[in-house]
Amino acid sequence: MTPLPDRLIRAFNELSGTKRITESVVPRRTFNDVILPERTFRALDQALAQVTSHDLIFRQWGLGDRHPTGLALAFNFAGPSGTGKTICAEAIAHALGRRLLNVRYTEVESMWLGETPKNVAAVFRAAREENAVLFFDEADAIASRRSSSVEHGVQREMNTVVNVLLQEMERFNGVVIFATNLASNFDPAFERRIRTHVLFEMPGVEERERIWQVQFARETPLAADVDFAKLARTYEVSGGDIRNAVLKAALAAAAAPGDDASKRITHRHLDDAMREVLDGKRVMRQSILRDAGVAIGPLDALGNVEERLQRLLAIAAVLGGSALIVAIVALVVALLR
Repeated sequence: MTPLPDRLIRAFNELSGTKRITESVVPRRTFNDVILPERTFRALDQALAQVTSHDLIFRQWGLGDRHPTGLALAFNFAGPSGTGKTICAEAIAHALGRRLLNVRYTEVESMWLGETPKNVAAVFRAAREENAVLFFDEADAIASRRSSSVEHGVQREMNTVVNVLLQEMERFNGVVIFATNLASNFDPAFERRIRTHVLFEMPGVEERERIWQVQFARETPLAADVDFAKLARTYEVSGGDIRNAVLKAALAAAAAPGDDASKRITHRHLDDAMREVLDGKRVMRQSILRDAGVAIGPLDALGNVEERLQRLLAIAAVLGGSALIVAIVALVVALLR
């Protein structure tokens, strides 16, 4: 049986009332579970200090009466994927003794025009009711720059979503964390509303070695030839990549012939697994236009064709118009001739 398209499933969920736009979790991971550069830890300490001193400043010192809006403690975690942004959001919630409210933006974004702004308001309402830390992952999808052209309903809808998000932040007296690897796409209006920007950089050699080491439990059977320092020097990767490689290596070692008691995770298992992870990332970065050997240079005057195509396809998905998708593809083909 052919699976239903995601947007059709979402439509059924909305009509049946089974849609969940947030996930409320009890945080379990702490700052001990992540390896970060020292300056990133210092920035996170400053962010936590702002939360703990919030009551002193705005209630005891009376500044809440003078500044009744904009009390939200909004933090921006920016950096490449797999550098610890999600773990640190959970760690902050854990340190504050609050639940973490993860926002499912794919669910917040409704197929019905006018519903997405309502969903954004509902997210903040839920965070107030639970006194939870609100976490927007891949936040550039919801906090993107507003368009000056509102000729189409989709553009007006996107602008309205950003406006509602900004209004809710003005009224919210809690902690909001935005995580993104595309911070440059944020609407400029968010800059003055975000108290602290924390940059999550790719780990250095020393951090990578420690990340490799903490992936294993005490009872994990490691061969004597495993060299974490060599792995750290060889592969300039993120913590997320290392985690994926470790799991792949464990699966390969477990699937090897022989009795379980004799099985070990070897250096070669880890080396091969990391190569697989990097190969997989290269596959995900493949482009139809590049693979076809199309010279993009002459189209510079038209802007980044691939980026525009992605945006147009996203708009087409919102509208649910398959005819529009066909038209866009035909347009790109014509441009490339």
